[in-house]
Amino acid sequence: MCRLLAYLGSPVSLEHLLYKPEHSLIVQSYQPREMSSGVVNADGFGVGWYHSQKEAEPFTYKNTLPIWNDINLPHLSRYVESKCVLAYVRSATPGQALDFANCQPFNYQQLLFIHNGRIENFRQTLHRKIRSVLNHDFYEKINGSTDSEHIFALLLSQAQNNKHRPPEYALRSTLLTLLEMAKRHQVKVSANVVFSDGNRLIASRFSTTSPAPSLYWLQDDLTFPKSVIIASEPLFVANWIAFPENSIISVGENCDIKVEQI
Repeated sequence: MCRLLAYLGSPVSLEHLLYKPEHSLIVQSYQPREMSSGVVNADGFGVGWYHSQKEAEPFTYKNTLPIWNDINLPHLSRYVESKCVLAYVRSATPGQALDFANCQPFNYQQLLFIHNGRIENFRQTLHRKIRSVLNHDFYEKINGSTDSEHIFALLLSQAQNNKHRPPEYALRSTLLTLLEMAKRHQVKVSANVVFSDGNRLIASRFSTTSPAPSLYWLQDDLTFPKSVIIASEPLFVANWIAFPENSIISVGENCDIKVEQI
């Protein structure tokens, strides 16, 4: 299981977001508290962010090293500010390659995507099933071998098929498709997902069996005013709220929150 972090709000430095909290994403990489499988998140990491002042495709910085071993990120993080950040540290599923193609966040045009969870025995179960329902464009854009990237491709396909519906609908359709496939083939699926276009965050806490992997949100804390943070584990002592199981949460440009059960 990986650890996720997403931020939307007033411009913040990556250093303040990634390094300063007492239980930061850096700490969670080697000392997580709520992982349901695995011990550390040492199989790479990634950070994606949007330009604070102009419309541009998001930037990403990734490595296959453990996040604590990357000597460039501490320096880079001091000079990058953004209103929207997605980050993750990876605990790879056994058998999955440690290469850049499998590093999140994944991106397509304006979208960034991160996923924590897994499809049980992915290569032997839902790999071909998911690929069989993908739109051609997104089938061709898969570069890696992870279940995460295939879920992203499924999400993009659902969004393309429902262009006039809100992004929450595409995520709901994606999760219901995974649920149907999981039941048919008797496998477990968990999909804590966050994606963004730089102006909104859409996230889910989802699993075909309870409990789902942990996921929390925090709104307008004094340490991060006028913002919403979504994280696998609380970053510091505050009034974090646990996502309801099998729910979708959307965060608007004004950091308003809407919760919907799947």
